[in-house]
Amino acid sequence: MSRSRIVRLSSASGSTRSIIFPPRKYIRLYFTTFSEYALDLRTVHFVKTLCYSYAMRRIVLGDEALALGALDAGLFACYGYPGTPSTEIMEFLIDAFKRGEGPAARWCVNEKTALEGALGVSFAGRRALVTMKHVGLNVAADPFINGALLKINGGLVVAVADDPGMHSSQNEQDSRFYAAFALLPCLEPRNQQEAYDMAREAFVLSEKYHAPVLIRMVTRLAHARAAIETSPPDAPAPLGRTHDTNQWLLLPAPARRNYASLIEKNAALREWAESVNKLEIEGRDSSFAVITAGLGGNYYDENLAELVDARGTPPPARLHISAYPLPFDSIRKLCENAARVLVIEEGQPFIEERLRGILPSAVKIDGRLNGKLPRTGELDPDNVRPALGLPPVPGISPASLNLPPRPPQLCKGCPHADSYAALNAALARYGQDEKAVLSDIGCYSLGAAPPHSAIESIVCMGASISMARGAAEAGVKAAVAVIGDSTFLHSGMTAIVDAVSSNAPITVVILDNSTVAMTGCQETAAPSARLAPLLLGLGVDAAHLVELEPLPKNLKENTERLAAEIEYRGLSVVVSRRECLESLRRKPPH
Repeated sequence: MSRSRIVRLSSASGSTRSIIFPPRKYIRLYFTTFSEYALDLRTVHFVKTLCYSYAMRRIVLGDEALALGALDAGLFACYGYPGTPSTEIMEFLIDAFKRGEGPAARWCVNEKTALEGALGVSFAGRRALVTMKHVGLNVAADPFINGALLKINGGLVVAVADDPGMHSSQNEQDSRFYAAFALLPCLEPRNQQEAYDMAREAFVLSEKYHAPVLIRMVTRLAHARAAIETSPPDAPAPLGRTHDTNQWLLLPAPARRNYASLIEKNAALREWAESVNKLEIEGRDSSFAVITAGLGGNYYDENLAELVDARGTPPPARLHISAYPLPFDSIRKLCENAARVLVIEEGQPFIEERLRGILPSAVKIDGRLNGKLPRTGELDPDNVRPALGLPPVPGISPASLNLPPRPPQLCKGCPHADSYAALNAALARYGQDEKAVLSDIGCYSLGAAPPHSAIESIVCMGASISMARGAAEAGVKAAVAVIGDSTFLHSGMTAIVDAVSSNAPITVVILDNSTVAMTGCQETAAPSARLAPLLLGLGVDAAHLVELEPLPKNLKENTERLAAEIEYRGLSVVVSRRECLESLRRKPPH
């Protein structure tokens, strides 16, 4: 955090006063007092400039830079669902909200409801931000795709953090495909300063073209720190709800008109993209063209000096893409004399795939698709080098260090370990083909590994319950779904309604640790005390709604009660409840 600075100012009457230049969060309060003590307007301006220069330099995560940019853009409300690597955006804004220094910022039950809430803010004429990780955009796809057909009123920005390399995800999908599919603009920062600047620009862009704007972050940027400079904030817009309701009614007739408008808008957005993406041709080697995007630009720049020395030619012609739709004209101009083009982009080969429909077939296109760059995982300066014709950097292979593997595991004393012990014991009487334990996304996913080896599938949020129902109907006798309390609220409730409607012969085990543990112990949308009433309200039979306390001393009793519910030929729900130890440690002492 920045510290205060004391500056002595003199007034026209000769009196002096010491002004404490505060940290950034109080800066606006001081601006109205400067003119009393400064000699003239030039001095006032100097003081303000000094104050901003001092207070507006921050060392922040990429996620925090984006959050700061949104705040300074006059953000009115922010919604999201926690998911690494996007979580810190909302945590930054929630901290500001709790201190009374920021706009409304709230975790939602899932990404779909978060985006729909933001659409309501936009309808009312104010700026809204939505945050999620890449797979969360799958959940929010319905309002995201349909939102493209609306005439956005207040600026709406969707910040999505992709996870190349799957550090904490079940896939490494690329959110740029969603933006292209929806015909919406996408911004891709390459550093923390751009994350801040693009967050501010995105709201202006959204209101200019009346469209949602997607900002694509990636893990390496989201979780790295750097110094940024911010600029004076904008005030939030006043309430100004839309009255052009035909632009918000997606009935067939108005939706068809809106879709035609979206097509026209996309052409204008493509012209805008041509003007903002950086094309470098003059004085360059035009026979070799390089297209970079996002962090790919950093990895290329890190190798550029060595590349020039090794080739003995000017730097290759280059186009850096930070804004989409793709600038077709710039790409054609870049490659009109090129024999080879190399595409360096983080994530999937989004740009590379499209070049084959833009460039003549004689141009050789290198990238992830033909193996010149790794097809999966993250890029870095080292694995980009072979595609540039540079030798590997000497180093030590991790394999030569002979380090023991350290796979992730449940924390010591985690309540899930006791829940899995009881579940494994209850299922021990069944043959391998008679049982199936289907699970979900969360820290309890670690129960798939030894010593527990308790779960057999992890697909997507809420899939465990629906998959258990399908397995039971396919003939599996002991079909068990294992799901966390937050995941149940996110996507499990609708699956429970399906199971209730058919009285599916499955046992749903809800591992309730009273927090969203895996992403940093955020609060759940509904506290543990409301879980049982909620299940009863959804139609679960009270006689087969069981609550357990997972402790070693209760192992025998918990095993017997679980076994009884697994034997029952209808829907049963077992809530295994004990607070997460990490969450408990974070609470202030009583």
